[in-house]
Amino acid sequence: MTNANILVIDDNKSVLSALEILLQFEYKSVKTLFNPNQISSFPNIKEIDIVLLDMNFSAGVNTGNEGLFWLNEIKKKSPNTSVIMMTAYGAVDLAVKALKQGASDFILKPWNNERLLTTVKSAYELRKSKEEINQLKKKESHLKRFINEDKNHIIGNSKALIAVLNLVQKVAKTDVNVLITGENGTGKELIARELHRLSSRKNEVFINVDMGSISDSLFESELFGHAKGSFTDAKEDRAGKFEAANLGSLFLDEMGNLSLQTQAKLLSAIQNKSIVRVGSNKPIDVDIRLICATNCNLDQMVIDGLFREDLLYRINTIHIEVPPLREREGDILVLADFFLKQFANKYDKSGLKINNLAQEKLMEYQWPGNIRELQHTMERAVILSEGNVLKPTDFLLHSKPAQSLETELITLDEMEHHMISRALELHDGNYSAAAEQLGVSRQTLYNKMKKLSK
Repeated sequence: MTNANILVIDDNKSVLSALEILLQFEYKSVKTLFNPNQISSFPNIKEIDIVLLDMNFSAGVNTGNEGLFWLNEIKKKSPNTSVIMMTAYGAVDLAVKALKQGASDFILKPWNNERLLTTVKSAYELRKSKEEINQLKKKESHLKRFINEDKNHIIGNSKALIAVLNLVQKVAKTDVNVLITGENGTGKELIARELHRLSSRKNEVFINVDMGSISDSLFESELFGHAKGSFTDAKEDRAGKFEAANLGSLFLDEMGNLSLQTQAKLLSAIQNKSIVRVGSNKPIDVDIRLICATNCNLDQMVIDGLFREDLLYRINTIHIEVPPLREREGDILVLADFFLKQFANKYDKSGLKINNLAQEKLMEYQWPGNIRELQHTMERAVILSEGNVLKPTDFLLHSKPAQSLETELITLDEMEHHMISRALELHDGNYSAAAEQLGVSRQTLYNKMKKLSK
């Protein structure tokens, strides 16, 4: 016996009795109503899985309008309940009208018992499918909220930051492509997430892709997906980042690290608003909000022939420049206090304060690593602190003039950091040119930068 609740509504008591007898051996609960007006006061209508509803109740009337009226009333109260319409006056146009208004099926009187039972069973399966879909939608919505949950915050009230946030607020409401630029550690990803949070796509996913960590050989598979069997390890169909971000926002970080070959493939996807999985020839339309970021000077890279001008135009409808921390007057101490409380709580060291001399030291430092460097500095200071007051000596800031390399012994990591920083500075953030001067591949240089920034 199927664990389902059935309700039969008909003004013919013989029909009610016949259906009750037929269905009671198949389903857990079978209830009947002689008067459709009782639908309004029927208790727990949402718990009814299937309603068998007559289409005509008044004597001499066979238009079916009464049944359609009560169909709409049931659907208002319980949208997921499957409703099967019944009538002795069969008409194709009436059946089509009922189905358009939400009926799951149509039965003619007199009915065939076997066919009726099959119809009711199909209606019950439809009801269960709707419930499963609703549950999946709830889980999907919860998952999207979890994925989009921003555990970081945009902290500060400097004029430079407020100007950026004002621009973000204006741009977020549109779907234009945005290019975010700025030095390493300035918070470009946070700005991208803020754009998503304030947009009409905020309830959809925000997908973050580090373009610098994707090799040319895996580029198409990672971004566009692949079909089963398209290469050795392709054991199943797999959606790429573009498909995963459909209806949401796609954030492509480290755009300056793309080769010209991958730039061409990316441009095609952006222009056509569709992708083709590796090993397939079927275009898949995608609807995304594209946000890109880089610490490179893309205009100079275009001049140097390292970045496609047409791609730059595509991703750069709106340009947002995130200011370095040294230009955000007043925000250094605000951020330092935020990180102090965060790490004091994390490492169970409540009551920590920064004394005036230490605050001056933090204010005078140029913060080449920006907010990320400040965050790591505060965490290290909290971990190593021995009292409740942080003094200047608790903050290890490695700011050395270039000539000190000739007069002081430094670690290999410090020397490597200096050489990489100097090369990038000389080439205006151009990773390819800096890597060539240092005698390493661009990927190696990128990996070293990631390691040194941790």
